[in-house]
Amino acid sequence: MLKIGLTGSIGMGKSTTAKLFAEAGVPVNDSDAVVHDLYAGEAAPLVDAAFPGTMKNGAVDRQELGRQLAQSADGFKRLEQIVHPLVRKRESEFLERQKEVGAEMVVLDIPLLFETGAEQRVDTIVVVSADPQVQRERVLARPNMTEEKFNMILSRQIPDAEKRRRADYIVDSGHGIEAAKERVAEIIADLKRRIAKDQAPNA
Repeated sequence: MLKIGLTGSIGMGKSTTAKLFAEAGVPVNDSDAVVHDLYAGEAAPLVDAAFPGTMKNGAVDRQELGRQLAQSADGFKRLEQIVHPLVRKRESEFLERQKEVGAEMVVLDIPLLFETGAEQRVDTIVVVSADPQVQRERVLARPNMTEEKFNMILSRQIPDAEKRRRADYIVDSGHGIEAAKERVAEIIADLKRRIAKDQAPNA
């Protein structure tokens, strides 16, 4: 089973691209969705123990957590030590399920793929990218987003140019959804050829 690592900096269109893979029939494990789920369940008391006052009604209050992280130099590191092992466990369960049903390829949607060394766990890397101005406009249009918050997030991410350099495939999301859909179809077709070649008996 071929594992596709999907990544991209904030505002580049990664979530939309993940949906395009899913619509094309490739199972997707969305790390952001997993974290969201964990924050509403098993991770909430653990996060609250490390960042007191962040749990409300049994779930992590993301705004309060964000406020505390902005004031803590080692906050992100502490948070990652809590959340990453739980995310990895969910990822392993997803891969096991897909292996059992005979999926030929899957997408692991990992926002901090390079930053966390997750490229070691995938067979090929797809980076979603766009013009910096497009990225900026998209991010600053989000609710509760500020220049300061945007710059803090960017400071934790490897620059887009470096991600593009390390990619096996690039999806440029700046040309509209139809162009992105075509690119995803091209990537899937190419990977299917690669799988078929790997499975072919030696001549």
